[in-house]
Amino acid sequence: MRRRPVLVVNFGSQYVQLIARRVRELGVYSEIVHWDESFEVIREKDPFGVIFSGGPASVYQKGAPLPDKRIYTLGVPILGICYGLQVIVHQMGGKVERAEKQEYGRARLRVLREDPLLEGLPREFDVWMSHADKISVLPEGFTTVAVSENSPHAVVRDESGIFYGLQFHPEVVHTSFGKEILANFLFRVCRAERNWEMGDLVQEKIEEIRERVGDSSVIAALSGGVDSTVASVLVHRAVGDKLHCIFIDHGLLRLGEREEVERNLRSLGLRLRVVDAGREFLKRLKGVEDPEEKRRIIGNTFIEVFEREAVKIPGVRFLLQGTLYPDVVESAGIKGSAKIKTHHNVGGLPEKMNLELIEPFRDLFKDEVREIGRILGVPEEILKRHPFPGPGLAIRIIGEVKEEDLEILRRADHIFIEELKKNGYYDRVWQAFAVLLPIRTVGVMGDVRTYEKVIALRAVESTDGMTADWFRFPYDFLDHVVRRIVNEVKGVNRVVYDISSKPPSTIEWE
Repeated sequence: MRRRPVLVVNFGSQYVQLIARRVRELGVYSEIVHWDESFEVIREKDPFGVIFSGGPASVYQKGAPLPDKRIYTLGVPILGICYGLQVIVHQMGGKVERAEKQEYGRARLRVLREDPLLEGLPREFDVWMSHADKISVLPEGFTTVAVSENSPHAVVRDESGIFYGLQFHPEVVHTSFGKEILANFLFRVCRAERNWEMGDLVQEKIEEIRERVGDSSVIAALSGGVDSTVASVLVHRAVGDKLHCIFIDHGLLRLGEREEVERNLRSLGLRLRVVDAGREFLKRLKGVEDPEEKRRIIGNTFIEVFEREAVKIPGVRFLLQGTLYPDVVESAGIKGSAKIKTHHNVGGLPEKMNLELIEPFRDLFKDEVREIGRILGVPEEILKRHPFPGPGLAIRIIGEVKEEDLEILRRADHIFIEELKKNGYYDRVWQAFAVLLPIRTVGVMGDVRTYEKVIALRAVESTDGMTADWFRFPYDFLDHVVRRIVNEVKGVNRVVYDISSKPPSTIEWE
């Protein structure tokens, strides 16, 4: 079934899929195209409108990504976001230059005049900025709709009301009324039709997987987390018993996790094989401190173990993974985006593989996968599990991974999660965990000097993992958790709480 899309043009933004996702949330089908896509292909798609994404470049630099100018002759509205705004201004005769005062994070937007794009919104509200350039001269026929302290042209439009630009990011949750701005663009400016819901995607994925797999078999790289579990249920719906689920215990799991995962997966009727490979992983990680190297080793070992298991199953041709969009973009898997870190199931794959990958959620976010899980009937207790990285506790131990440190971290992490659940916080945070730091500090226990390790606790609020803010626990709760960890976990005499947001930090420490 062909649907008219709203096209999102990617200029290398880490948020490009988030823009497309927001459009889908509003009930309109969206597609992403790269900035150098041919004009003929874009015209053939017959879009309701076009959104230019942000990006890391500056439009005035040599080689900066710029689209075919014929895109402005499509006769449909175009909305530029951040770099996308600067592209419109630059290509239409305005001027963009380096800003004396850069803007990153929250800024106050002040609306100067009424406009369909901002209809129904307050005259002032908070937006999320991330730019080092500014518009110094608008193109002829353009006017300013709103300003911020450091952006004299924070919202602009042309006289015809067909070209719009925002210096801030409406797609991130930190922008107040961002969804309303996008809705106004879709329905008041583009006059788009509602032609999309998540159930459509589920059925399309099932049919696509069934056709691709044919008579072959698939093995699922199951971790027991939300992503791989829902992916397995989806593929099982498509190919039935041709799916063979393999759960690898890499020795880097949380306390009691192996038993919990086995119980959950078997309850879903999935065919499951458990492989104990902990010694193999720990042996290869011995002496390794660099986080990127740890991720590569774990990723490569994962694939080797899967390929070894695959030869035991006749007709296996595909490997299923629950890769999400934030994994891909942080691993620089999106053309033009900057690499943040390698994810074991994205950048950590060996160059030569004997299996083809199936990644049905590669363009989706965690909460979208949870919604798909609900459509497929996956129980809430599985869907509400916090994200857990594929490399497991290896990237929550800063530095070399040792068995004795794994035991310390498991016990500290278990206490933290146990107290979150007991006090009603587990479902209120996006992700929470403990990190073991590579330092020792002086303490005193029972009048005796100690020189022990430090645990950092991390808990964040988020909707998609692309941005996150630290969770504000009551001091009494943190005090109780810290006392339990120090009293019950031998080898720890100090606990700290991480109050960094993403950005500038990432959610995980490595």
